Amino acid sequence: MRDGSGVRVLVTGAAGFIGSHLTERLLDRGDAVLGIDCLLEDSYPAEVKAGVWADLRGREGFEAVQGDLRTIDLRDLVTGVDVVVNEAGMTGLMRSWEDFRIYQECNVVALERLLCAASAVKVGRFVQISTSSVYGENAVGDERTATNPVSPYGATKLAAENLVHGYAAKFGLPGIVLRYFSVYGPRQRPDMGYHKFCEALLDGSPLVVYGDGGQTRSNTFVSDCVEGTLQAIDGATVGETYNIAGTHSITLTDAIAVLAEELDVPPAIEYRPRRRGDQLHTAGDTRKAASHFGYAPKVGPTEGLRFQARWHRARSANA
Repeated sequence: MRDGSGVRVLVTGAAGFIGSHLTERLLDRGDAVLGIDCLLEDSYPAEVKAGVWADLRGREGFEAVQGDLRTIDLRDLVTGVDVVVNEAGMTGLMRSWEDFRIYQECNVVALERLLCAASAVKVGRFVQISTSSVYGENAVGDERTATNPVSPYGATKLAAENLVHGYAAKFGLPGIVLRYFSVYGPRQRPDMGYHKFCEALLDGSPLVVYGDGGQTRSNTFVSDCVEGTLQAIDGATVGETYNIAGTHSITLTDAIAVLAEELDVPPAIEYRPRRRGDQLHTAGDTRKAASHFGYAPKVGPTEGLRFQARWHRARSANA
């Protein structure tokens, strides 16, 4: 995709956890970024994203649009854009059981509007961000593993993948799909496990674990996730789907031990029954991404968890 000069990239969800990190890296390498975000209160508190949004607005090469993909005029938005990276969406497994409507609107309806606009103006590449949740309870293996989502959230993300491939087949949209495996690191969403664990440890509160702690995750450190996305923008094969995962899996119990050791706080764990839709094991096979565009995660879970814990500690000290 790159020819030695910068490109113009539309990043949706640019004020979010991963979207903001991606935007920063795109700007660092000389690309122009048009970022859109509606600071959706339904996902997590808008003030969390508002602070990140304000920082991005000060960066050279960044143009901010505060708007909702469900309602904004998208044809004008995508005109003149070389690449679209759709990081936007309604996240979180558990809430999807209670309010399916907003997941359908944000993850499917809004995407269809964006695909329609991108196809009309013939963008050079469309990168759809998906999730390991499309595989279901056990996301173990490569991209040929059967998809069997066990939550409404996962079902909407699989529907989104199918929309992208449908637009590619019917309209020639140069789309690719990236399936992220539980991304973590500084600025992680406040509703995610490692964020909650770090804050609980610092507050002296119990850590709530759903299940016995033996569930495993091949979590992806945010810098690896971003580098994989950049590599995919530049070199992925149009029409393909790729896993973006971490170096190896770790149990939840072991992850908590790393965080507790780094923060020097003995964890008080409160065990509760497994929740419907929770994944048991994830172990993303990334050999296809490695072969097609050189993806190679560098940050192992122990290093990454310690880094995130230090970020929480510093943030708490400066509060």
